Amino acid sequence: MGIIDFLLALVQDMLLAAVPSLGFALVFNVPQRALPYCALLGAIGHGSRMAMMTAGVNIEWSSFVAAMLVGMTGIQWSRWYLAHPKVFTVAAVIPMFPGISAYTAMISAVKMSHFGYSEALLIQLVTNFLKASFIVGALSIGLSLPGLWLYRKRPRV
Repeated sequence: MGIIDFLLALVQDMLLAAVPSLGFALVFNVPQRALPYCALLGAIGHGSRMAMMTAGVNIEWSSFVAAMLVGMTGIQWSRWYLAHPKVFTVAAVIPMFPGISAYTAMISAVKMSHFGYSEALLIQLVTNFLKASFIVGALSIGLSLPGLWLYRKRPRV
């Protein structure tokens, strides 16, 4: 993949990630002045995850680092625009949730209950369930760590 192809794919990925970020921001009743920032932060987070995955980092660690980037950026923007960080960050992380892995795990469980036990179905179920769980864990921990680091109360000396 050449650099031009990568940049075009990255721009497409970021534009397509901005749409659900904006949609979920609307569902969460985010103030109208913050909507463009929610879409931009969703695009930044998903684009950074895609760039890391293209570089060879697995999806769990890419999601973790991208969620930390979203958290840090959301905290900075919340200071600039006098809003809570969750206004920007929650909707921005939604496009990174592992829908395909969770769906595949669920379908494997349904097939096992319908057709009976199969080692291949069990492996597919466990693999996709663990992958989805690790991605959701990486997103939630990555999103909360910047707030814990930056808002930690330090003892006065």
